[in-house]
Amino acid sequence: MTAAALPGDSPRVPREGRVFPGFAFMGWRWISRNPAAAIAPVLVPFIFLYFLRLVSPASYFPAEVVGAMLFTTQNIGNWVLGDSATWRIENAIQDMFIASPLGKLRYLLGIAVSNLIPAVPALAVMAGLLVWVTPGGIPWVGWLALLGSILVLWVVASAIGIMMSSRIQSRREVWPVGNLTFTTLGMLSPLYYPLSVLPPAWQVAALFFPSTYAALLARGAMGLGSGGPFPLPWDGVLLGVLAVIGTVVALHYYRWGE
Repeated sequence: MTAAALPGDSPRVPREGRVFPGFAFMGWRWISRNPAAAIAPVLVPFIFLYFLRLVSPASYFPAEVVGAMLFTTQNIGNWVLGDSATWRIENAIQDMFIASPLGKLRYLLGIAVSNLIPAVPALAVMAGLLVWVTPGGIPWVGWLALLGSILVLWVVASAIGIMMSSRIQSRREVWPVGNLTFTTLGMLSPLYYPLSVLPPAWQVAALFFPSTYAALLARGAMGLGSGGPFPLPWDGVLLGVLAVIGTVVALHYYRWGE
């Protein structure tokens, strides 16, 4: 077969725009072949919600549901870590992408898209629960703030996950490292509870996490709780600034071609 006859060289085969649909299809095939993959992301947040509903005032519950949605989004970084480490260590698929014109940024976004797909059903279920438990309704500005917070957290958590995956040397390290990192990040940030209930030193530490401002922005725009030490617009600004810093640092320390 001559070079002119190769499928990749055919003018009828598109050369651009196939990366993200391909990664999204991989995420869809994961949950279509194994529906439990769409159920599992709901379980951990709902365990927290169940116990918080028993021990906390009922008025806190809508804000806690928002926290569960953000916790689920942040945990996508754990799935990105697992996929990226497996592809690099066991399957050597990353070597193929390194040799291609794809680049590490599009590779990161591709894996992030692939892992966002299984999280969408869980986020949709929790969004329905949020509507159900919020008697006064949620303004459209609140939904926009929540959607923006979810997208920003998704990007920065995915960047952290893929950076950590490049430092892991064994597949056996993926589970403990990923769960320890992202569960700790979810607990240090006031996702499920107001910032004001934390000890003073913990409050100061939480101000350095983008997920803190994601929670403050989403809950504040929805009218679901007390805010932080800054006005609501500044929560959005600080969320963006910390997310950019976190993503840039993660990409800087991500080992791509080594």
